[in-house]
Formats: sequence, structure tokens, C-alpha cells
Amino acid sequence: MRAEFAYEEAQKYLRQRNRLAVVAGVLGLASLLGLGAAATRDREVVLVPVTSERLSLTSAGPDTHYLELVTRDTALMLLNRSPQGLDYWMGEILKLADPAAHGRLKGELVKIVEEQRGSDISQAFVIRRMDVDPGSLTSTVTGTLKTFVGAQVIASNDRSFRLSWSRRGLSLALTGFEQLPDPSQKD
Repeated sequence: MRAEFAYEEAQKYLRQRNRLAVVAGVLGLASLLGLGAAATRDREVVLVPVTSERLSLTSAGPDTHYLELVTRDTALMLLNRSPQGLDYWMGEILKLADPAAHGRLKGELVKIVEEQRGSDISQAFVIRRMDVDPGSLTSTVTGTLKTFVGAQVIASNDRSFRLSWSRRGLSLALTGFEQLPDPSQKD
């Protein structure tokens, strides 16, 4: 009787051990497959070579520093132009455009290109101040806008421009760009 009882208990433990061995084997195989997939998977890292600071863009929205960098680069691209690079200039701005605003922005840019093509008029912008609001996704740049004919400066004015942004997933897209009225001039 004791031998039968001991034999049944031993068989029960052997079945348990065998089930655990099968589960461990399946988990080991799953781990190996997961490691293999992770090792061969393409990785994408966004590198920002212009800053040593850590930037983040989360589902909650962009942080202030990231919006400042995007605003700075976009404003300089928009406001520094010459007749020789107008097609490239327009193409690069449209790459930043929100799909919903693409047509409107392209219409405005085409007017500028048609107006400036074939002329010797260039412009350069020097940023003096920038204000960004990550909550409303707007930013304002203020600085000096210089207009040149050839190498001659024909105008140098203080101007402010507002850029409007939209969020698509984890990226920002330009929805609008406008010159703000000069508060020192009265109607």
C-alpha cells in the first residue's frame, strides 16, 4: 500500500516537472525569438546636432525649448531669401506645412515667388527676441528685417511675425505665418 501511494506521488511530481519543463522551454524559445526580433529591428533616433540639451516631444505636446528651436529655424528659413533660391525656399517651407494648410500657404508663397523672381531683391532677418507658447502652439519672433537690392541695403525695419503650429502625432506642422502690426505706428 505504501509502495503504491509512493509510486502515485512520484508520478504526480514527474508530471508536474515535465509540465514545468515544457513551459520553461516555450518561454525560453519565446525569449530567443524576441531577442532576435529586437536585434534585427530597424531603429530610428532623432538627432538634433544644434543643441546639447535633451529635447522631448510627447503626447502632451512639445516642450518650450523644442518649440523655440523649430520656430527659430523656420523663421530664418522663411525670412531669409534671395531670387536665386526661390524654388528651393518654397519647397522647404511646404515640407513643414500642415496638410490642412498646405494649399493656403502655397498660394501665399507662390505670390511671393512670382513677385520676387527675376529681381535683385533679397531679404535677411536677424532675430532679437522670441516668445513661444507651447499650450496654444504659437510663437512670435521679433527682429530686424533688412531688404537688399544687390548689395545695397534699401530698408531695415523692426518687425514681428507670428507662426502658428499644429501637432500631428509627435511632430509639429506649420499652419500659418503672419506679420504683426507695428504697435508704434498708429492708423
